[in-house]
Amino acid sequence: MTELRRPKKQSGDLQEEKGVARKKTTPTKHKLTQSKTLPTKIDVFILRHGEAGNRMTVPEEDSERPLTPAGRIEIQKIAKSLKTVGLQTDRIYTSPFRRARETAEITAKILKIPILEEWDELKPDGSKTALYRKLAKVEQDSGLILVGHEPYLSSMIGEIIGSKGARIDLKKGGLGKVRITSFTPQVSGELRWLLTPKIITGMS
Repeated sequence: MTELRRPKKQSGDLQEEKGVARKKTTPTKHKLTQSKTLPTKIDVFILRHGEAGNRMTVPEEDSERPLTPAGRIEIQKIAKSLKTVGLQTDRIYTSPFRRARETAEITAKILKIPILEEWDELKPDGSKTALYRKLAKVEQDSGLILVGHEPYLSSMIGEIIGSKGARIDLKKGGLGKVRITSFTPQVSGELRWLLTPKIITGMS
């Protein structure tokens, strides 16, 4: 940028002019610094839990249904494929329901994710409003994985991209990626991709 130059002053006026200049420029610089804000950008990877035991064949309550042996194997394959293609994050948040927690634990172990936390907001009946408040506190320009259930996850994706009526089918073990760009006046962002387990495992 070209700097604007004032006409040269006579030597008798130089000291007085310098003092005036300091008073005028200092508040201006301070004002520019205060008004500068960074845009929101958080990449959220949305993972649905793997195949779990059928409600009719598992005596435990719904929250305690574990992954089936086939479900565990599939999640292992999915996580290994994500590692191969270079997905990197340092945190994963999961519904406390057993099938989601086991999905998160397998994924965290294979991807070497150091932070794994249970969030009640990711339960099937959890509050998405409360979830967005938590996400708003996450460090900018970061990425994280959310593990949960349907139809909660599809509904969340629809809200973020501003299309609550969108027909989104997130299969068990499926993974979506949304980029949140704002939390005010409401959460908003864009859908980057939506992958089935078959597509994910075929990438590696």
